[in-house]
Amino acid sequence: MEQTRFRAPDMQVPPLFSIHDADVVRAGKTILHVEDFSLAEGEHVALLGPNGAGKSTFIQLLTREVFPLYRDEPPVRFRGQARPLLGDIKSALGIVSSTMHEQVRVHLPAIEVVCGGLFGTLGLPMHREVAEAEFARAREALDRLHIEALADRDIMTLSTGQVRRVLVARELVRDPSVLVFDEPCTGLDPQGMYHLRETMRTLAAEGRSIILVTHYPEDIIPDIDRVLLVKDSRVFADGPKRELLCDEVMSDLFDVPLTVSEHDGWYSLYGKHAN
Repeated sequence: MEQTRFRAPDMQVPPLFSIHDADVVRAGKTILHVEDFSLAEGEHVALLGPNGAGKSTFIQLLTREVFPLYRDEPPVRFRGQARPLLGDIKSALGIVSSTMHEQVRVHLPAIEVVCGGLFGTLGLPMHREVAEAEFARAREALDRLHIEALADRDIMTLSTGQVRRVLVARELVRDPSVLVFDEPCTGLDPQGMYHLRETMRTLAAEGRSIILVTHYPEDIIPDIDRVLLVKDSRVFADGPKRELLCDEVMSDLFDVPLTVSEHDGWYSLYGKHAN
């Protein structure tokens, strides 16, 4: 699979995603309101906020898993289209989450798990002959993430961090222009976190849009400059991380006293305790 280089954000083309005056309501309660948001092609953003704030619902708005209240002017657009085909959105997006990891409960070689990404299946589809070229694409995806040595290993014998990276390769095999990482480091040890974050950096360097959903500033790779803070079902703030990842804003976001430190573009969050 030939490595793709995407164009830098261009204000002359429609945004990758745009949202205006969107309300998601469940059982009569607004679980998310987004006034204005747009993401350019090739742009990166991190969604940061406490549990239950609305981060996952925000992503589901983009993926069309949930729909906002009806407006005469559709609130969510994809590449300028008010009613895009679901297939177009799915082909553009790759999604990796800890929830997806929980579905890995079968003994399959990692290469088959990755190859299954071409067909939307966990492993190889039944009653279909898979061409050698498709296996070659899967091996290329593993190689791009420096884990080709895992190709023939049983997925159930791999570490949690290794499985998570195999799942990234499973999305990468379709060559998406956008990678959504939903709490990607949940359940990982420090080694797994390191490699997963380096994987995000590799994909960001190729010019793909990275959308990261997390509770922790530590997950926000230096390549992501923009953060969207979500609290109480609303966008709390949206701007450069150097302005928003600070003691005052983080303390307001999580409603506890916090201290933020920065080193070489990486941010860490600490509880602030009284003496």
